[in-house]
Amino acid sequence: MARTTLTRDEVLAAAASLVKQHGPAALTMRKLAAELGTAVTSIYWHVGNRESLLDALVERTVQEMGAIRPVGRTPVERILSVARILRRELRERPHLIAMVHERGLTERMFLPAQQALVHEVHAAGLRGARAADAVRAVQFQIVGYLLVERNRERSPAQSPAESELWDPCAAPDDPELARALARPADPERLFLLSVRALVHSLLTGPPPAPR
Repeated sequence: MARTTLTRDEVLAAAASLVKQHGPAALTMRKLAAELGTAVTSIYWHVGNRESLLDALVERTVQEMGAIRPVGRTPVERILSVARILRRELRERPHLIAMVHERGLTERMFLPAQQALVHEVHAAGLRGARAADAVRAVQFQIVGYLLVERNRERSPAQSPAESELWDPCAAPDDPELARALARPADPERLFLLSVRALVHSLLTGPPPAPR
């Protein structure tokens, strides 16, 4: 039996879930209606045609990506929280982020995160071009790390594997290093390690030499 009540938010949430799981190609009005237990005509009434639905999903994604609230007692901790949230949100919705990019809205999507970072680098005492460089360096680190991470996840199985390449004989002067490199990497720990080191250097290091 078809549902008698349905909201636009419910339609968009169900559509976003389908895109997250299977990509935009899997999103059809018929499949969405079946997911919601309603008639196709009801979907059209709430969101228009499929292209309008995709536009609405993009706008919804941009708004959700703007809901970043830093936490922590110091600028470094709050910047790390922004980085962690942004990485998580980007990882959770790659298909939706790709749709945002295709529509030329990537910069707008990142603006709230940039504004949050600006607030924190100002709190740390940076101003002007140095503050702008710090904001962009952190943003590029987040996005660049994510691209490398996803590339590693999608790459074919490697032979020999890293664990085989780094046996203790490969580094006789530092066997602990070889054992560590033979173990699987911890992406979350490495991400926080790299961002923390970068942020600490940007906020506490000496100012760059004049150009």
